[in-house]
Amino acid sequence: MSELPEYVDGLPNISGAEPLIEETMKKAADKTLYLDRTNIDFDRIKSACAIALHMHQPLIPAGGHDLHTAEIISNLRYMMEHPDIGDNHNAGTMAWCYKRIGEFVPQLINEGKQPRVMLEYSGTLFHGLRQMGQNDVIDTLKGVTCNPSFQHAVEWLGCPWGHAVAPSTPVQDFKLHVEAWLHHFGAIFGLEALGRVRGFSPSEMALPNHPDVAYTFVKTLRDLGFQWVLVQEHTVERPDNGHGVEQKHLPHRLVCRNSEGETAEIIAIIKTQGSDTKLVAQMQPYYEAMSLQRWELAGQSVPPIVTQIADGENGGVMMNEFPPKFMDAVHQSSGSETPMMNVTEYLEHLFAKGIKWSDLQPVQPMHQNKIWEKIKPGDGPDALAKAIKECKDEDHRFHMDGGSWTNDISWVQGYENVLGPMEKVSSLFNEKILAKHLPSNDPRYRNALFYLLSSQTSCYRYWGQGIWTDYGQELCRRAESIIQHDL
Repeated sequence: MSELPEYVDGLPNISGAEPLIEETMKKAADKTLYLDRTNIDFDRIKSACAIALHMHQPLIPAGGHDLHTAEIISNLRYMMEHPDIGDNHNAGTMAWCYKRIGEFVPQLINEGKQPRVMLEYSGTLFHGLRQMGQNDVIDTLKGVTCNPSFQHAVEWLGCPWGHAVAPSTPVQDFKLHVEAWLHHFGAIFGLEALGRVRGFSPSEMALPNHPDVAYTFVKTLRDLGFQWVLVQEHTVERPDNGHGVEQKHLPHRLVCRNSEGETAEIIAIIKTQGSDTKLVAQMQPYYEAMSLQRWELAGQSVPPIVTQIADGENGGVMMNEFPPKFMDAVHQSSGSETPMMNVTEYLEHLFAKGIKWSDLQPVQPMHQNKIWEKIKPGDGPDALAKAIKECKDEDHRFHMDGGSWTNDISWVQGYENVLGPMEKVSSLFNEKILAKHLPSNDPRYRNALFYLLSSQTSCYRYWGQGIWTDYGQELCRRAESIIQHDL
């Protein structure tokens, strides 16, 4: 298979090779990646832990004084150029955070240890690092991604290219985000590395709970070759009673049914507790796993796995305390009864014991139990809309805004001044590009797509009103201009 260029016409390679991407993911799907390459005795260990580091920087129109003409740059570059504002003085440390796993893993493996870490980097971060000339960061990451001596220790997770939250991103755009990330990652690290991407990390841990959106979310991931997804504990429920999950440290099946009666499912790995970076920075998952014993699954004794994800660069604890804590945990866990394992590695060992998908307990997005008590999958979208209204009238806590790492933030309510322009641009892109079947390798397609995806970054909503809202609206304006005038 031919490799992909990282840049095309000055833009990151985010579209145009969909058949090649699909072929790459499909051919690699049934290959085991870790079973014969790691020396963990799955029958002997009592538990395991997995950590993932989420890394992201948005692209902002801030490379100049005039918002309408400013160059699109990484927020990291802006921080470096304005160290006197807020905590921008941390920009250099953040850049090192993006690089340091590529340094830690070879050091630990050369010491005879067994480090494990999962990485999730947004496409806007990849592009921003390149644009800034931070090539050493990506080169160092390539070392642990592509070198056979180290690659078993680092598992990459897919994500939306522009860090878009799934519940409030138009479903066709969300698929474009995921396809764009697969293109970009494959272009940077190679198609062989792309074929090793099995897990998906949703931005802000946001899981759609509207049945039709949730179904499309899972179907999109499965269609694009993903085998498992990371979900937040309080965003899922048991289908039989709507209660929370009991055995949180075992894999589950996320089963999503829509109003037309269709079903899509994917393995769900449950992230417990909150989003506090202290949990990962101080390696809490490892110490929690040490307190657990083997559990029963489908009549077999299996080790539970404690899984956590956190920002890999934000906050003093992650910046400063993570390196020594990670090193200590790797030294203690290597060869022990509680090793560090990446999730795909764990799943391969689990299925090698004869455990099947059907043995995993089902979960569904939160609040759906109340809907399915009123209607059945297949009753149609009108019946679904009526059931949702009835549920809202009966319980003010009921919503279809999705769930994320915190249950007190909606990614829909209060963001109308940003969501309005985003939805307008999305509609234009669909009408003038997708509906007219403009080839995805057309430079006009890629240019419009770049601005569309960049505008849907969650930061433009998370940070509320002010300059971040202005950034989001300006990116939407540029995307609309390109679509209206170039197509």
